[in-house]
Amino acid sequence: MKKYLVLFAVSICFLSCKNEETKNNSDKIQIVTTTQMIADVVRNIAGDKAEVISLMGPGIDPHFYKATQGDLQKLNNADIIFYNGLHLEGKMQDVFERYAKKKMVVAVSKDIPKEKLIISSSQGEETIYDPHIWHSLEHWRYVLKPIEMALNDFDVKNNNFYEVNAKNFAGSLQNLNNEIQVQISTIPKEQRLLITSHDAFNYFGKTYDIEVKGLQGISTVSEIGIKDITEMVDLIIKRKVKAVFVESSVNEKNLKAVIEGCKNKGWEVKIGGTLFSDAMGADDKPEGTYIGMIKYNTESIVAALK
Repeated sequence: MKKYLVLFAVSICFLSCKNEETKNNSDKIQIVTTTQMIADVVRNIAGDKAEVISLMGPGIDPHFYKATQGDLQKLNNADIIFYNGLHLEGKMQDVFERYAKKKMVVAVSKDIPKEKLIISSSQGEETIYDPHIWHSLEHWRYVLKPIEMALNDFDVKNNNFYEVNAKNFAGSLQNLNNEIQVQISTIPKEQRLLITSHDAFNYFGKTYDIEVKGLQGISTVSEIGIKDITEMVDLIIKRKVKAVFVESSVNEKNLKAVIEGCKNKGWEVKIGGTLFSDAMGADDKPEGTYIGMIKYNTESIVAALK
């Protein structure tokens, strides 16, 4: 890890020297985000005033992600950097701290009240929170203001433009939030058990009144043992669960082992679909937008469990 950080520090210094030579000449604000979810919000608020790049594309697991030399060049060229925070981009935290000394770097989760966050664990005096805030629209709305304010600070003359766009997008999120509440309510209470590859949907479950169980912890870095698989098999059979869900950014082999374990004990459980958990879909698909991704996930869950 120390070797990795030293190499990063050297790379940042070198690329910073080259920054003026490679800087995009566009008049638009150059923005780099870590995840697609953040990029989509920024695009909705910034509109045509910015060029937005997401470092992590479809199918990319942010828990394992390491920035490349190309990423460093993009970060050096950026006017503003937005990242999730809450340890989602664990391997990149030190990188953001270095960049924050010379440019605007914003953790979009910073305004979410601590009491609304789900505690994952404690390490010494530090409380670790579940970072998957985008799966609850009631939580995700808090990221709009930090993004709007950063744009306002950088581009004062277009403040009204950003304010109107943020307000409109907030309205779209509220409408979708209401739709999800209605859709989930159509699933009988006893059938509302969402089983996925890892614990990415706890905010979804808390907000929309559906029990969530992940085979793995909130980070895909955590290990899965035979005991975890056996306990999940027993839970599925006990609750007579009809379907489990794989995730687009997580290897499905462990969940398939669960399905096989159920079959060996006489219970047939199917894969209810592939959910977008830590990454969205391809840019040319409806799931390539934040709202499209949430709609797709909700419809898949309801169809399989109802």
